[in-house]
Amino acid sequence: MREMPRVEELGHGVWSLPVPIPGNPLGFTYVYLVSGDDGAVLVDTGWNHEESWDALTRAVERTGHSIEGIRGAVLTHFHPDHAGLAGRLRAASGAWIAMHPADIDITERLAAEPAHERVTALAGQLRRAGFPEEDLAAFAAETDLPEPSAVPDLALKDGDTVDLPGRTLRAVWTPGHSPGHLCLHLDDADVFFTGDHVLPRITPHVGQFPLLSTDGDPLGDFIASQAAVGRIPEADRLLCLPSHEHRFTGLSERAGAIAEHHEERLDEMSALLRHAGRATLWQITSGLTWRRRWADMRVRARHMAAAETVAHLRLLEERGRATRTGTPDLPLWAAVAAPASPA
Repeated sequence: MREMPRVEELGHGVWSLPVPIPGNPLGFTYVYLVSGDDGAVLVDTGWNHEESWDALTRAVERTGHSIEGIRGAVLTHFHPDHAGLAGRLRAASGAWIAMHPADIDITERLAAEPAHERVTALAGQLRRAGFPEEDLAAFAAETDLPEPSAVPDLALKDGDTVDLPGRTLRAVWTPGHSPGHLCLHLDDADVFFTGDHVLPRITPHVGQFPLLSTDGDPLGDFIASQAAVGRIPEADRLLCLPSHEHRFTGLSERAGAIAEHHEERLDEMSALLRHAGRATLWQITSGLTWRRRWADMRVRARHMAAAETVAHLRLLEERGRATRTGTPDLPLWAAVAAPASPA
């Protein structure tokens, strides 16, 4: 477990509130509190766990507010380390909970689907991706899906201003990490909450869900969103407050570096396809370079790796560099030969 940082006042009525994720190597999520003329709002809430709730409650009290007095919470996206405590916060304080409509839709669908049906559906996706039977058995044995977060009651679209009198906190839609991911620009203080869209060191996960869906282009959206935040006026003077790691400046440079990383990954995948010929998603994913050796990954990590791989394949398809063949029960991918140069 990573060492927990302390609660910090960052100036301009903004506080950093680290909330632990028990049993997870990520360690914690930074929740932020923004004070206004009539109360305060939170940016994200943290993981749904008693230890996390206690940490959030104590941290809010350190700011001079109380959990019961929180006005509302803006969720950058639906993932459980960001949205997990939304329902408990609303029950304790009557706070409104806001999220982008695209992620509200996902939260509603997750809430309506029993956990065992989600596990069965995920196992079916892995089978169609070509995962071996031993991986499927391991997946069924180890998968313990977190409960979906409470469904938000307010939709926050791109450009909308958060209900916080005396402050100008504006939503910036940055799809990719999730379909409805939001960054938030505190215009009156040159502060930019990046959520999981721009992190200072690691590259945020971008996956295709459901795994073998042909709808959407999450990585294409993500790269376009990186370019968009890099074009924010005076982007590099903003204090960037991410959900993980540490605060930073130099938004446009970091956004460009993240996009470049994915371009390099696309080239690596194209080269693998040219060498392999037609290949299953499992064959492609297991043949790529990862921070941890493929043989050492637990099957849940392999599933995340496959989701990331197929998001890259989708973008290669959109760019005409790869094609999907095979059957619905076992899709295959192949490289598309570049057109011959004119003589």
